[in-house]
Amino acid sequence: MTTGQTSRGTGLPAWSVSVQGPPRIDLGSPPDHRATADWAWGGSTGAGVRVFVLDSGIEAAHPLVGGVDRSVAALPTGDGRHEIVDEEPVDLSGHGTACASIVRRIAPGASITSVRVLLHGLRGSGDALLTGLRWAVEQGADVINLSLSTAKPECDLALREIADRAYFAGCVIVASAHNRPVVSFPWSFASVLSVGSHGDPDADAFYTSATPPVEFFGPGSRVTAAWRDGRSITATGNSFATPHLAARCALVLGKHPQLTPYQLKAVLRQTAANAYWSPPGGPPEGTA
Repeated sequence: MTTGQTSRGTGLPAWSVSVQGPPRIDLGSPPDHRATADWAWGGSTGAGVRVFVLDSGIEAAHPLVGGVDRSVAALPTGDGRHEIVDEEPVDLSGHGTACASIVRRIAPGASITSVRVLLHGLRGSGDALLTGLRWAVEQGADVINLSLSTAKPECDLALREIADRAYFAGCVIVASAHNRPVVSFPWSFASVLSVGSHGDPDADAFYTSATPPVEFFGPGSRVTAAWRDGRSITATGNSFATPHLAARCALVLGKHPQLTPYQLKAVLRQTAANAYWSPPGGPPEGTA
């Protein structure tokens, strides 16, 4: 498996957009009941929403994380398979703690569950990912933050099955695009909410895309986040853009828990920074 992390420089990874963002998207004539930011998440803290972070573990005692609801790991059984076991809330690398701290900052009321599927050095197996993801869906996760992917083709079909099951169960998988332009999973599946980075300094801005392969872009350039051993870092990568969108999903579901993943994507698309509604008679001059 590969995480969406890059170096701590300013260069953006693959599937990303510059500080100017992607082209503006005309959503057509507005419906009678269109989503606005205030309607979507105004006043929400994400309370009541369960966010599962599949990663390297989470250092729950970190002040920027503020605790986790539960901490488990996908551990090998000795026959090439993995099983879920409870473990102390620790992080083997810092990557999962970084993602959890971003979720906590944006959606402080959401509960966070740590599902460790990575080992030291951010290494992991395809079966560990499948086991952790399957368990998170079975536990009724509302949002799954997956700031990693696998390029192993033998995982493709099994990941698709789990992703489809999550989609129909009302669980949104928010998955990081690979940092290099390669074929990997599950971010490239239509049933998940795929995320790349943008270079806009606005830490609250997110964009939507009208062309494949990435659906949304979150802040992923020089993001300040927690790290292991109580530290903080400034890092760049699709990994760190992903929890921005996962947390935004938690805020929306905190106000509108009945929304399906399909509806949630539609709300985010309508409230993205580069989306606009055409007035009667066509788009305003200069925006077509």
